[in-house]
Amino acid sequence: MKKLLFPLIAISCFSVVSTAQVKMPAPSPTQTVKQEFAIGSIELTYSRPTAKGRKIFGDLVPFNKIWRTGANAATKLVLTEPLEIGGKNVDTGTYVLYTIPGIDSWDIILNKGLKNWGTDGYKESEDVVKFRVEPMKMKDKVESFTMQFVDVKPESCELQIMWEKTVVAISIKADFKDKVRAQIEAAMQTDKKPYWQAAQFYNEYDKNFPKALENVNKELERNAKAFWIWIYKAKIQKEMGDTAGALESSKKSMELAKEAKNDDYVKINEDFQKGLK
Repeated sequence: MKKLLFPLIAISCFSVVSTAQVKMPAPSPTQTVKQEFAIGSIELTYSRPTAKGRKIFGDLVPFNKIWRTGANAATKLVLTEPLEIGGKNVDTGTYVLYTIPGIDSWDIILNKGLKNWGTDGYKESEDVVKFRVEPMKMKDKVESFTMQFVDVKPESCELQIMWEKTVVAISIKADFKDKVRAQIEAAMQTDKKPYWQAAQFYNEYDKNFPKALENVNKELERNAKAFWIWIYKAKIQKEMGDTAGALESSKKSMELAKEAKNDDYVKINEDFQKGLK
C-alpha cells in the first residue's frame, strides 16, 4: 500500500492543476440593454469589440457583406409588444439582428436564426423583415462598438448603432392606444375605476379633452385634496379654452399645495397662472 501512495498523490495534484480556472477580461464583453418602451419593453443583447487602432467599416467589417452586428454570438432583440421597426411591422418575439453595412446605406435584418453563432447558419429564408437606412458620420470616435436606445418617448424611440465615426439610427414606433383604451374600458366595469389613469390617457394620447375632464372630475370627487390632480385639471381646462376655470382650479391646487407644504407645486401653479395672463 505504501508503494501506491506517491503515484496517487501525484495523480491528485495533476488533476488539480489541469482543472484550474483562470478568469480573464472578455475581449468583446457582452452587454444586455433593457429599455421600457410604450407598454412593454425591448431587450438587446450583443458583444462589444473595440477598434484598437484598426479601420472598421470597409476593412475589419467589410462593406456589402452580412455582419453579426457586434462580435461572438449573433445579436438578439427581444420585443414584448408588437412594434414598427424601420417602417416594418414586427410581432412580439425574439429575433437576431443582422446588418449589411455599406458606404451610402445599411441593410437592417431581423432574422429567426436564434441558434446561429454570428452569421454561421444564417438563412435568408428566415428573415422576418429587411429595410435600409442611411449611415451618418460622427465628429467624435467611438472606440467600443455601442448600441443604445435614444430619444425614448411614449410612442417612439431610436436604436443607435455606433462604432468608429459611423452611426446608424433605426426608428422604432409603438401603437398602444387601442390596447390601453380597452384596458380602461374593462377596468371601468370593476369597483376600482381608474379615473386618474383614464384622465391622463384621454388627455395626453387620445386628445379627447372633454372625456379627460370628465374623468379628472370623478377622481377629484374621491381625492379632493390631491393638489397634483387639481393642476392637471387646470391644464385640461386651458387646452379647452376655459381660462377662468383653469385659473380657479390652479388656485385650488396652490391652496392645497401650501397646506401640504409642497413648494414644488406652489411654484408650478405660480408659473401656470402667469402663463394664463
